[in-house]
Amino acid sequence: MSEAQAVTLTYEDGTRAVELAREAVNSYVINGQREQPGSMREAFYARTGVFVRLESTRGRGSLRGCAGAYDTSEQLGHAIVDSAIAAASGDSCGSEIEPAELSNLNISVFIVEDTTLSNDPANDIRLGRHGVAVEGRGGEAWMYPTLPVEHNWSKFEYLDRTCRKAGLPHGAWEDDDVMVTIVDGPVFREREPEGSIERI
Repeated sequence: MSEAQAVTLTYEDGTRAVELAREAVNSYVINGQREQPGSMREAFYARTGVFVRLESTRGRGSLRGCAGAYDTSEQLGHAIVDSAIAAASGDSCGSEIEPAELSNLNISVFIVEDTTLSNDPANDIRLGRHGVAVEGRGGEAWMYPTLPVEHNWSKFEYLDRTCRKAGLPHGAWEDDDVMVTIVDGPVFREREPEGSIERI
């Protein structure tokens, strides 16, 4: 596993990250093309991980896609584009984003500033701030950092659900043959589709 390159993002960097993810999703869904990052902000040259999450605001709302990696060697700008396209594709949540959905999508971007292999994840995790990844026994999975706050999960439930996503039994995160990586960084998201952006 490669370590995330040290990167610290300003609010302006985060705003541009969400805008770039939006542009990439739109370009892919409407034209079937990969958006180029263009003239990138300095922080976007760092080789670090990123996750892009797409949520529908229709009805009760639903997750429409989430993709990314915490241990990529790609430059951040390109990783944002690739993760946004992957989140919009049918590979993410089973059905591809349609053009009619674009105006009802809320986009958020989780940018990896640091990763830590944890021996005591239940103590080390900060709910709402940390993503988590588990790997072992042939399975691996990760969870977006805002999920436990959105669903009122405890740290234990957060870890158990990540294990279940990886095909591992509850409590597997406590075993020596399962690695738990805590993924730290800011989340930037649209307050409403195509609207102003907040850091959380």
